Amino acid sequence: MHSAFIHSKYLLKRQAIALQGKFRFYDPNGNLVMFSKQKMFKMREDIRVYSDETQAQEVLIIKARSIIDFSAAYDVLDATTNEHIGTLRRQGLKSMLRDEWDVLNPAGQVIGSLFEDSMGLAMLRRLLASFIPQNYDISIGEKVVADLKQPFNPFRYELELDFSMDTNNQLDRRLGIAAGILLAAVEGRQS
Repeated sequence: MHSAFIHSKYLLKRQAIALQGKFRFYDPNGNLVMFSKQKMFKMREDIRVYSDETQAQEVLIIKARSIIDFSAAYDVLDATTNEHIGTLRRQGLKSMLRDEWDVLNPAGQVIGSLFEDSMGLAMLRRLLASFIPQNYDISIGEKVVADLKQPFNPFRYELELDFSMDTNNQLDRRLGIAAGILLAAVEGRQS
């Protein structure tokens, strides 16, 4: 596994003004550890994550299974080994009021979920857009293993990813990082 995935905390920043979605991941010391650029006008999402902005070393691949985005499933692969790490599947109807995703293992079995913190705040966010920051949790079984929190900033999209509560390493960091990118990409299309 690439050294970019060893941290328990990351800061994802989405470039505010760009024709393509650009995402940068920083470690707790502020060092750039990953970079991704979303391709424009793709019928089916295919996001590549690199170790830096030179895009010389690919470390992660996120691929949509279909063109339809309503309940899309995104396979997450390690780019160096081509290993299927797992899948993130959006729960279509449920996500209209409150974002909810299934976390699946490589065999396609649901092992957890990614969800917005509360129904009330989720509904307010849909009305007030960027004035109420988003907060997501990832749980494996009944245990919360990650917190993905958007700090208040009406001018720039940032997402803090915190895996420190996952002391038993139940969630593969690569899957959690893919979740952060998908949330930033979906938020980018909605705003």
